[in-house]
Amino acid sequence: MTRVVPFHEYGEPDVLQIDDIEVSAPASDEVQIAVKAIGLNRAEVMFRRHAYLQEAEFPSMLGYEASGTITSTGGAVIGFAEGDAVSVIPTLDMARWGTYGELINVPARHVVKHPENLSFEQAAASWMQYVTAWGALVEQAKLMTNEFVIVSAASSSVGVAAIQIGRSVGATVIATTRTRSKVEALIKAGAHHVIATEEDDLAARVTEITGGKGARVVFDPIGGPAIAQLADCMAVGGILLEYGALSPDEGPFPQFAVLGKSLTLKGYLYTEIVSDDAILSRAKTFINDGLRSGTLDPLISRTFAFDAIQEATRFLESNEQIGKIVVTV
Repeated sequence: MTRVVPFHEYGEPDVLQIDDIEVSAPASDEVQIAVKAIGLNRAEVMFRRHAYLQEAEFPSMLGYEASGTITSTGGAVIGFAEGDAVSVIPTLDMARWGTYGELINVPARHVVKHPENLSFEQAAASWMQYVTAWGALVEQAKLMTNEFVIVSAASSSVGVAAIQIGRSVGATVIATTRTRSKVEALIKAGAHHVIATEEDDLAARVTEITGGKGARVVFDPIGGPAIAQLADCMAVGGILLEYGALSPDEGPFPQFAVLGKSLTLKGYLYTEIVSDDAILSRAKTFINDGLRSGTLDPLISRTFAFDAIQEATRFLESNEQIGKIVVTV
């Protein structure tokens, strides 16, 4: 029997419970992993609260990220063997291939041998954030040296990943956060500039930083009225990639900024990257190279024991952390 953390109804962290189940052998295209660490993500919170793109079928598994060692492989799997240290790239169905467990089955295309310099905790804290940020900034926006990029809500794990990826390609990173309480930490995380949106004039500060040009790339998980504010900060021909909806409010369409600057506003999902084999291969190469060289360095805010999964999730929801929450198994 194996301990896993399913949920049997939508709700708050107390719906998470540890159950003992029998995990089946991996399918022909899957590997089975003895989990050492689990990375927590806000997408999992949204799924548990019935506010995500996917519907649960109860009891439902949960979780996008994990790391560990392979215990067995399906008959069609090549390139992996028992004992390999691996980490999980988010799948297209967390209910089917959830990672909150001691033993999990995952499609082999969503598994990678991470660099040996990474701990299991770091490996479990890598792939959701770096795949999401890489896909937006590098694959789609084509962010380049000497360009400006605005990273909104930058204290999240994806925000920190975007800061590191922006720096790695030679761009100047402008991070935003609500108050000054996280400014110093974001500078330490690699941001060139940090703007506290509740205390500073966002457009004026971006104009000052960019010498009046504005930022060509914006990476935003907030939405709502913030989109119009960000559009005012953008350069001619800029692109805004919207990857979340943290704001509960709808915002006005910034038609004058869009028309006057020939802007592109694009909804973006990590699934655009992981559903395409060629793009996913490019992501794996870029991220593994960055992890190996240290230009990408997973920032772990805090670790929790597997038995404290409810507490770990509550801490994630408190938004007190900068970086990733990791559960050790």
